[in-house]
Amino acid sequence: MNISKSRIPATFERLKIERKKALITFITTGDPDLETSLKLMHQLVEAGADIIELGVPFSDPMADGPVIQRASERALQHHISIDDVLVLVSQFRQQNNTTPLVLMGYLNPIEHKGYEQFANAAASAGVDAVLTVDMALEESSDYREVMTQAGLDTVFLVAPTSGAERSQLITNATSGFLYYVAVKGVTGGASADFAEVAKKVVTLQTMSAVPVAVGFGISSPRDAADVAEFADAVVVGSAIIKQLEEHPGETGVQAAVELVKQMRQAMDG
Repeated sequence: MNISKSRIPATFERLKIERKKALITFITTGDPDLETSLKLMHQLVEAGADIIELGVPFSDPMADGPVIQRASERALQHHISIDDVLVLVSQFRQQNNTTPLVLMGYLNPIEHKGYEQFANAAASAGVDAVLTVDMALEESSDYREVMTQAGLDTVFLVAPTSGAERSQLITNATSGFLYYVAVKGVTGGASADFAEVAKKVVTLQTMSAVPVAVGFGISSPRDAADVAEFADAVVVGSAIIKQLEEHPGETGVQAAVELVKQMRQAMDG
């Protein structure tokens, strides 16, 4: 198969030239259904999203708070599998071949499919990177090698509790971008202390040239603007899914898109 390179580095290079920060939006694939997910992906890009994270529904999403947990449960009720996620990526690529797509999920479905089979299928579909929340760094060498051979970036998380030595190890292992978790705990949880987050991000930026994205606890345009002052990318997930949950149907899609538009405007302003 022909291996294509990740679209992520070029996206960050373009934004650097434009003096902008990346807005990364997360949705759970298949919540409320695959048709809505595809429509929402395109509209999020139009609203200003630079990178889209697609959550792979999982029965035990340990890093996710109640909002994303419920989204996974709704998707699993429709039997959304990792193969369905890759079909959705292929459908998106029929109209958009430039916006990077990151799969965010857990190791079990990937192991069940097999590293090599998954990586090749993901690359063929048009995935750019994979963030596997529960992949231990110490056990990731084979996994990273397979992803790299398929042309996929491997994104890792750094927690607020990660010390300097471990942060450096994680930074060395990641590609595409590094994901800094702004709060202790799960997604959609407590508000972050962005002054403290900024100190950690600045330190991480000295460890490597890889861009640093900040997520968990970003729920408003003001939050997005504050984080964009020091981070290379802002990740928003629970706040988007909350709009879909509270406003069923097309109303929820439009509410989510409007939130992203406001975040983009606040970041650029």
